[in-house]
Amino acid sequence: MGNGPLLLLVLDLAGTFAFALNGALTAIRVAQIDIIGVLTLGVITALGGGIVRDVVIDALPPATFSDWRYLVVASAGALIAFALGQRLDRHATAITILDAAGLSLFAVTGASKALEFGLGPVQAVILGAVTAVGGGTVRDVMLQRVPVVLRSELYAIPALVAATITVVASKVDAYGAPVAVIAAVICFGIRMLGVRFGINAPRPVDR
Repeated sequence: MGNGPLLLLVLDLAGTFAFALNGALTAIRVAQIDIIGVLTLGVITALGGGIVRDVVIDALPPATFSDWRYLVVASAGALIAFALGQRLDRHATAITILDAAGLSLFAVTGASKALEFGLGPVQAVILGAVTAVGGGTVRDVMLQRVPVVLRSELYAIPALVAATITVVASKVDAYGAPVAVIAAVICFGIRMLGVRFGINAPRPVDR
């Protein structure tokens, strides 16, 4: 994968920051909580998916606990969101954009790291999606909401698409920064189109 480890780290930290902002802003928007609650939910949103990924592939201890940069970046994102809390009404769109950005980046890094640890293509795609939706799912459960992945416009599907692109590119030795960016942009675009036009994954037919 060339500069795989460095690329993985950069994308992982970018996704961590985006999800920390998103998780903290979401927490402020839907619940009356103090700075500790905002920090906790921001960090959990940012790091939950990565922890699940690392436990599944036996990359222990998880990167969150072995690399100080993850906690610092996640905490910084959550604290920035806390500082912006008074102007939250202006940031409803930002919450969605940050969520889509985190989703996109983690889908790519989750699949990439799964491949580095020897998982098969299908398993890597699944783990990429799990990495992308894991933190947000834990956040929503803690906020007593139905997780976004179970109710929102095209959420898991974009993550699966990005993870699939990553895996296919890796298998043909074409993976690198350009492909990673393309996969993330496609995921982001599908997610935002779903939000903009209210497109949902197929649902059971009413009878």
